[in-house]
Amino acid sequence: MNNPSLLLLVFLALYALHVFTRVFLQILNRSSLKLHGHEIPGVFSGVVDVETLKKMRDYTLADTSVGSAEELITDIAIIIVMLGGVLPWLLGLDLFQNTHFILSGLMFFLLIGFLLTLLGIPFDLYRTFVIERRFSFSTITASLWLRDLALSLAVSAVLAGILLGGLLGLIHVAPALWWLLAWLFFILFQLLITWIYPVLIAPLFNRFEPIEDRQLTEKITDTFHRAGLQVKGIYMMDAGKRSRHTNAYFTGIGRTKRIVLYDTLLENHTPDEISVVLAHELGHWKKGHVRLQIALSFLLSLVVLYTAYLLIPNPFIYEAFGLSSVTPYAGLLILAVLFKPVSFFLTPLGSMLSRYFERQADAYALSLSGSPAFLIQALKKLAKDNLSNLHPHPLYAWFYYSHPPLLDRIERLQSTD
Repeated sequence: MNNPSLLLLVFLALYALHVFTRVFLQILNRSSLKLHGHEIPGVFSGVVDVETLKKMRDYTLADTSVGSAEELITDIAIIIVMLGGVLPWLLGLDLFQNTHFILSGLMFFLLIGFLLTLLGIPFDLYRTFVIERRFSFSTITASLWLRDLALSLAVSAVLAGILLGGLLGLIHVAPALWWLLAWLFFILFQLLITWIYPVLIAPLFNRFEPIEDRQLTEKITDTFHRAGLQVKGIYMMDAGKRSRHTNAYFTGIGRTKRIVLYDTLLENHTPDEISVVLAHELGHWKKGHVRLQIALSFLLSLVVLYTAYLLIPNPFIYEAFGLSSVTPYAGLLILAVLFKPVSFFLTPLGSMLSRYFERQADAYALSLSGSPAFLIQALKKLAKDNLSNLHPHPLYAWFYYSHPPLLDRIERLQSTD
């Protein structure tokens, strides 16, 4: 497809189809919620009342509205940049004409990243200080929000600078093999970040402390013993200083792997419920889900890098967007923009795999606990505490949901009792 006009048509068609599909799925989901959002599912009888159900519906509608607006504005901004002559103007500046290739590329991506961050700030502010406050979730102060923003920008700039600097350097010094060398560099970089994140990056934002509650510790020890593992790496995170949402997650590899429980989870759940949530996280650990996801990301990155290697030298991808010369870092941006709608349509594949992993982790938690009662109880509380949507449209859930819909998940567990 060495035709600039054809590439431009493909770009427009991809983005039009992407926006149409996304809006269509959102309309389906909102319609399903408005139609059934007043119905208390039988499994939630006695757990959720009419007022709570209304809050669940209103929260989902408000949150998805902001997310939809942000996605639409981002897409419009991308189209303006790509088709409005912004790229040729930007690359025509002396800053990019008279600077070394690597430094020029880093400044280019730094500027793009800064503009995208500015675009997202109003939505984040509204979501955090209006919607999350309205539904009694947000506890963050303005000063902490600003600190988080500054710190996350600094960390992102450093990590992105290392990754992009290495990539641009390899393109510059090894034009024939850069895709393979960049892939190996990416693997090492991702493994390093996965390893250091729990011990160096996450503590910049939150405090992590070992679980000290004796009754809970005994439950955790028993759960680990039945899983054939030693108790180590179980931490409480001070999530409550930002939000009242509850959660738990698995992170790290090797000596840094750990399970993190939100302090809000510990406040609202019994030791039996927490131990079964922990058993679920152990299921991901024991089943090798993290390793498989990392391996799949490595495979996808190889495909993406080799595709970029084949396309970046071709003048037609630059001509399609008004550029008169081959500039590899601009080519990387163009390909990233083209990959955005492509990755959107690959979302169901990732969602299906993730839901499969979640069902496996639930089954493992059930095998450790011997009964689905506590896991069902924990899931109901998590749904109520986080104002989860109990009535997602099946097609929307199939496309987006990384976890099985709550009703399906609970009914599946009940069938094993």
